[in-house]
Amino acid sequence: MHQSKEIEKTFKFNEKDKETVKYSLNRFSVAPMLDWTDRHCRYFHRLLSQQTLLYTEMVTTGAIIHGKGDYLAYSEEEHPIALQLGGSDPQALAHCAKIAQERGYDEINLNVGCPSDRVQNGRFGACLMGEAELVADCVKAMQDVVNVPVTVKTRIGIDEQDSYQFLCDFIDTVVRRSGCNIFTIHARKAWLSGLSPKENREIPPLDYPRVYQLKKDFPQLTIAINGGVKSLEEAKQHLQHVDGIMIGREAYQNPSILAQVDHELFDASMPVVDTVAVVKALYPYIEQELSKGTYLGHITRHILGIFQGIPGARQWRRHLSENAHKSGADISVVEQALAMVTERM
Repeated sequence: MHQSKEIEKTFKFNEKDKETVKYSLNRFSVAPMLDWTDRHCRYFHRLLSQQTLLYTEMVTTGAIIHGKGDYLAYSEEEHPIALQLGGSDPQALAHCAKIAQERGYDEINLNVGCPSDRVQNGRFGACLMGEAELVADCVKAMQDVVNVPVTVKTRIGIDEQDSYQFLCDFIDTVVRRSGCNIFTIHARKAWLSGLSPKENREIPPLDYPRVYQLKKDFPQLTIAINGGVKSLEEAKQHLQHVDGIMIGREAYQNPSILAQVDHELFDASMPVVDTVAVVKALYPYIEQELSKGTYLGHITRHILGIFQGIPGARQWRRHLSENAHKSGADISVVEQALAMVTERM
């Protein structure tokens, strides 16, 4: 092993820590992102922040019930971790939620925000905003079989149904019929046709004041805001109006932002995490995964942006990109890449 047990232990999320963050699980989170927030990514993100709530990629009920792989695999170190489910069949969602709780997930989240055609064809994602009673039934079915929080991630509207009243009616229906009290609101509406998922993250304008108003009108609910947040300073401004922040692409492309989260948003006495130490703390995990047959590139693709803006970052990214995919690539590839950064510090 390249990492001492002492340093490795520093980055463990223990049971005491888990109890500490229960009351604030949704204060700061990394968004579920398809093809990005897999288990390797989440393990890495956990080394950067102990307090951040981490989400899986969206997993469909069909994949869990009928798929051949283990779509719920994760490392214990990833806690607190939320599973985002995609589906619209209350019975199937309840079945999957129960399995997820048995597997130890800390929260179950229902996707009511993804606008892709594939998701719509499965009758889940953002199109469910037009079926508030069904969403409520889905949430209620899951709540009836688990005792971890069941939450909803949604948009502020869909297509021409984008008035504030529509959003309030949707939230009110879900709350009254299911008792759900935690919502993450992506502060853009979704166009269900005509825009790609990428365009749906960029073209519909952000409307943060609408989410702020939602919190004022539903003060009893925990409301987190999502969409376009690129810094912790922005996050602090939002936290003056809502209960939580969810950051997506910025946290993935510039993960060093997570190294500051615990200090800036939770406890000022906690140190800002050393990103070089985090990379070294990842070595045992990498070696363990390599021994199981995992390709190095499947892990290192998630850490390319960790030194963004630091001398040597370009060489770090290039070395990993050019060598991690090669046959037999091992931990030495990461060590060599890291040296290109540390020798310039």
